[in-house]
Amino acid sequence: MTPSTALPERRSRSPQERLIDRLFVRSTLVLAVLTGVLLAFIVLVIAWRSLPAVQAFGLNFITGSAWNPVPGREDFGVFPMLYGTLVSSIIALLIAVPLGLGTAIFLSEDFIPPQPRLVISFLVELLAAIPSVVYGLWGIFVLIPLIQPVAQWLHANLGWIPLFGTEPVGPGMLPASLVLAIMILPIMTAIAKDSLAALPPELRQASMGLGATRWWTIFRVLIPAAISGIVGGTMLGLGRALGETMAATMLIGNANQFQWSLLAPANTIASLLANQFPEARGIQVSALMYAAVLLMLMTLIVNILAEVIVNRLKAKYE
Repeated sequence: MTPSTALPERRSRSPQERLIDRLFVRSTLVLAVLTGVLLAFIVLVIAWRSLPAVQAFGLNFITGSAWNPVPGREDFGVFPMLYGTLVSSIIALLIAVPLGLGTAIFLSEDFIPPQPRLVISFLVELLAAIPSVVYGLWGIFVLIPLIQPVAQWLHANLGWIPLFGTEPVGPGMLPASLVLAIMILPIMTAIAKDSLAALPPELRQASMGLGATRWWTIFRVLIPAAISGIVGGTMLGLGRALGETMAATMLIGNANQFQWSLLAPANTIASLLANQFPEARGIQVSALMYAAVLLMLMTLIVNILAEVIVNRLKAKYE
């Protein structure tokens, strides 16, 4: 081996460096354990505070639609809020997924020069920095008047369908879902773009070298190879939509009654908690804690599904 190609000697690590490494490993372990303990403490406190409502209402709390906090006549049911939470999040996901994936493809491929692409990427990521209350104000003063003619047309022409069966009054499920779609778009786009950009260039070159078109390569090679990251970003966006509070509270109408229509005022669990906790007393506090437990279970299920789907897709395409 010539001197120019000889490997450099490995320097033995000093006792100080080894001590710093051990301290770093132990400190990160302590912080990780503390994070888990804090999460468990939060869950236990909320579950313990919800026990009176669990004992009083049982599973009827999940299937019931009444929400009456009047002392002596308390009756609580969270089904309309569960419906509003799930439907608004699913509609937001249906809108945001194609937009986010299309934007990610546009930004990760060489459709435009690098400088404009960098500006567009910055603008998309800037959406995540806008406070949710600003989204709510924008929805009230811009989005609702903008979609009101469309909502009127849907009711007039498709009112025989339960989803459009009520007269639009302004706030409701539809504007809240549209704003949620905008709010989850940045995280989904960023993760999908990073997943596509992290693919080895040999995949693209090999596909096009075999005669595949650009779009065939994108949809049949690149997206399947990055599908685990795309699905993970989608599930993170769904979790964000399930727990969004301020924008949903300002736009959904906060009606504690069940209606199929997307044009009618509705409610979500997060909005219910934000609106009623300041004035809640007695069993109502426990009922709100019960609703919080259900919301935590929903987000936990979303995270578990994301982990399962991502692992299966990784195994399929690796």
